[in-house]
Amino acid sequence: MKEIGPDLVLTVFILFCRIGGCLMLMPGFSSQRIPVHVRLFVAFSVTLALAPLLSLEVGKRLSGLDPLSLTTLIASETLIGVFIGFLGRIFFGALETLAGVIAMSIGLASALAVPIEESEPLPAITSLIMITATTLLFVTNLHWEVLRGLCESYTAIPVTGLFNPRFELVQVSDCLAKTFLISLRISSPFIVYALIINLAVGVAAKLVPQIPLYFITVPAVIAGGMMLFYVICKPFLQIFNAAFATWLLTG
Repeated sequence: MKEIGPDLVLTVFILFCRIGGCLMLMPGFSSQRIPVHVRLFVAFSVTLALAPLLSLEVGKRLSGLDPLSLTTLIASETLIGVFIGFLGRIFFGALETLAGVIAMSIGLASALAVPIEESEPLPAITSLIMITATTLLFVTNLHWEVLRGLCESYTAIPVTGLFNPRFELVQVSDCLAKTFLISLRISSPFIVYALIINLAVGVAAKLVPQIPLYFITVPAVIAGGMMLFYVICKPFLQIFNAAFATWLLTG
């Protein structure tokens, strides 16, 4: 058993910088509904759990570093962890944006509910989609893939490899393009539905301007949208969950 000393404490702290930075932003772990000190304890517990797997290799890279290099390394490791968590946050941010589009498309944008990740109220159907996607993250064991990805990140980006802004910006732009393309695929049936309904109501309003068709058709629009949501909800959550799992597996 390795003796607990200053070198081991420093190694665990360096591990905590990356792991804690990631978990503070990673969906599922970073909800504002979870108190900050609880999130901090979870990050510290995960660090202690992963330390036996990583401390030997990381400890070798820390030997002989001067205080200035250690300070730079701490900042770099924290930024790398925040960056990894931010990439995961992009997936759920894109889903939340397109869930808002879905709510507007079926006429439920004004029905607000308590948000899951944010502090501002969101449409009820957006909150439903976000809490379901977050639940699926844990039900399908993707939280274990998050931890596996953190371990693998020490191979892809070694501890002595400093934060590279150019590389990270390329990763962010690629992730943004990928996530919004997936979200557009998910929400496209609702966008088409909204276009057809609005076109039909607009033509009918021109033909019979004496009748307030907007107020008459709102219940039918909502009913049709809810039926479409009922039919498509399962497939589009499966598509999103599979895309998030693919990102966790391949980076």
